[in-house]
Amino acid sequence: MKALALDDEGVAVVEIPEPEPAPGWAVVRVHVAGICNTDLELVRGYMGFRGVLGHEFVGTVESGPAPWPGRRVVGEINFACGTCPVCLGGLGRHCPARRVLGIVGADGAFAERVAVPVANLHPVPDEVRDEAAVFAEPLAAAFEILEQVHVEPGAECLVFGDGKLGLLAAQVLDGAGARVTLVGRHPDRHAFLQRRGIATMPADAEGLPPAALVVDATGSAGGFARALAATRPRGTLVLKSTIAEQPQIDLAPIVIHEIRVVGSRCGPFAPALRALARGQVATQPLIAAHYDLEDGIAALAHAARPGALKVLLRCRPAA
Repeated sequence: MKALALDDEGVAVVEIPEPEPAPGWAVVRVHVAGICNTDLELVRGYMGFRGVLGHEFVGTVESGPAPWPGRRVVGEINFACGTCPVCLGGLGRHCPARRVLGIVGADGAFAERVAVPVANLHPVPDEVRDEAAVFAEPLAAAFEILEQVHVEPGAECLVFGDGKLGLLAAQVLDGAGARVTLVGRHPDRHAFLQRRGIATMPADAEGLPPAALVVDATGSAGGFARALAATRPRGTLVLKSTIAEQPQIDLAPIVIHEIRVVGSRCGPFAPALRALARGQVATQPLIAAHYDLEDGIAALAHAARPGALKVLLRCRPAA
């Protein structure tokens, strides 16, 4: 089968053997996969990953235990051992022995087929099209903020970064009742948020009042400092960015202003899929382009353009 893979020579579309699932796993025929900033950071050297890229996908189960074959699914990305104290404590996504789809030790979804534990699969509601379902994983990451932080109705919230994750997080926090302002460098992509009643400001705006809840989704080394400066004393700063660069950080303001810093990664798929099914989150404005899997190199190049939104790969092989 065809796959977009990364090795010591770089990234290329290659032919690889089809996956052979272990007991309790399924083979999913991938319809659509999404390129995210983490994929781009992996190409730049983040985590030292080698293998098939991609962790955002929607597809149909081709083989696996009942009742999964024939179901259209999305999947969680952490492959936990299920037996260690961390897993038994309900934190499988933090299993110290975990593999992570397309990121750590497991081939990903930029391929015609991918193997995934059935425990990670979630059926996609019929009313959710593939182009929306492929956002389930990053949307779940946005919903993780609500799992980690209590959001009071009317709470002032700033979201830094108007990339894919920032645009999703702003909508999720707005849906939770916060008074959200998105701060970003691309005013041209703010109109659909404004129509939903979400305030926006350009990144270079002055006089931004500090907020009790601030989310850094800039994906940049400088985003932390900007977001920290906008967090009021005893406020909460949620970090959603993963970058290969390792910037120097001044921790003194965190101590002086008693700021709570929350690292935030993967999240719950159930509320993400419900929100997509109910039309509560807009995803179409986040799509920049579609490419066939065979054109995966060009797709990555497009996704790496400054300001690019979501680039989707059409991976579906012949049935």
